[in-house]
Amino acid sequence: MPVTEGLLNRGFRLTTTRGTYFLKQHLDAATADRATVARQHRATQRLHALGLPVAPPLADARGRTVVVVGGHCYALHPWVEGRHRDGGQLSTGCCRRLGTLLGQVHTALDRVMDAPEAGGTDADPCASADPQDTFRAIDELIRLVRAHRPRDSFDALAEHRLRERRGLLARHAHHRPPAASAAGWVHGDFHPLNLLYRGAEPAAIVDWDRLGLRPRTEEAVRAAAIFFVRPEGELALGKVRAYARAYRRATGADGAELAAAAHRVWWERLNDFWTLRWRYQLHDRRADAQFPAVSALAVWWTREYEAVREAFAG
Repeated sequence: MPVTEGLLNRGFRLTTTRGTYFLKQHLDAATADRATVARQHRATQRLHALGLPVAPPLADARGRTVVVVGGHCYALHPWVEGRHRDGGQLSTGCCRRLGTLLGQVHTALDRVMDAPEAGGTDADPCASADPQDTFRAIDELIRLVRAHRPRDSFDALAEHRLRERRGLLARHAHHRPPAASAAGWVHGDFHPLNLLYRGAEPAAIVDWDRLGLRPRTEEAVRAAAIFFVRPEGELALGKVRAYARAYRRATGADGAELAAAAHRVWWERLNDFWTLRWRYQLHDRRADAQFPAVSALAVWWTREYEAVREAFAG
């Protein structure tokens, strides 16, 4: 039976006489080669040994966890019973446990992953977006929106948000943050669809495809901006505060680090239009439903900048 939640890969639920399993077909070109998948598997095996809620792959008789069929990598995982929960479904205590969990993931990855080599290529570029590039991207997207036929309410909202964002960027271009100075191993895609709950407790962190070296506190902020965004595009700041405090306690990060990360993620959101790129450049509408809240968040976050910063740092 296909599992349809994912946007980048393909998954299937397999029910057999020996039990139920999750078969994953790795399709995302950036992370689907055998060596990269095997590294993800080693990481989850080591994290599992430390007691973290992950679902390492099953190995064949020769100890291999990756099989290549028809040029695609496949892996078999135990099926984890559970459900996804967004921030609206989490109590304040659950928000604290979420922050603690992500902090434990980050500190455990430091223990189980190899230290980055000097001059290595694992770390993603950490330079912030150039607003001049963003202005050009906005112009191109507006051109594509206007050319779309038949024009609908989504197109009207997209053009409105693009024009609105251009104005915000013009007013805030001088707030562009410097390049991030430090990176550590992170999950890379920590959000509600990649975390399964059993009751109030996390049962498994899944989809480690984006495992890599990036600023850790930025992952903490980015995850909060996904978990705790409301449909109208506001963040539930009380829940953000509980989550962030727990994360800082688990990692030893201080308020200044979270404040700097919040600034960088705010800038990222102000310059990012991935949902519109999917629709108008890739002709893929699977992310359309996320656009209203995501686009409204950038506007709201700019208006409530100090309150958001305090929620992460206070």
